[in-house]
Amino acid sequence: MAEIAARAGLTERTFFRYFADKREVLFWGAAQLRETMVREITHAPAALEPMAAVIAALIAVADGLFEGRRERVRQRQAIVSANGELQERELIKLARLTAALADALGRRGVAKAEARLAAEAGIVVFRVAFERWMAGGERFADAIEATAAELRGVAAGTG
Repeated sequence: MAEIAARAGLTERTFFRYFADKREVLFWGAAQLRETMVREITHAPAALEPMAAVIAALIAVADGLFEGRRERVRQRQAIVSANGELQERELIKLARLTAALADALGRRGVAKAEARLAAEAGIVVFRVAFERWMAGGERFADAIEATAAELRGVAAGTG
C-alpha cells in the first residue's frame, strides 16, 4: 500500500480518505459513470422512450469516459478478470448502476417494471458492447449502437 500511495504522490492516510481499500482503486470511476448516466437520463428529451434514453446515456459515457483510454481499461479489466473477488465487486457495482438507472427512469415517470427492464437491458448492452470494444478497433459508442440494434433484433425475433 505504501508503494501505491507513494507512486501516486500521496501519503497512505490521504489515499485511504479516497479509497476504502487498495482494490477500490480499480473501481474509482464507478461513481462518475453512475452520475453521468443518471444525469443523461434525467436530462434526456421527455419524448425519448426509456430504452432509447438508456442507450443515449451509454453513448455519452462511452464518448466521455472511455474513448481514448482503451489500453488502461484493458489493463484494468485483465486484473479484474483474473480475480474472483474483484469480479464479484464489479458485479455489485453494475447492480448499483442498474438500480440508479431504473430510479432515474422512474423519476421520468416510467413504470417500475418497465424502468427496471430498460435498465437491466441497458447494462447487458453495456457489457456486451464493452467486450466488443475491448476486442476490436471500433469506437465504444459504435459498439453500443450495434449491440443495441442486435438486442432489438433478438427481442423482435429477427436477430
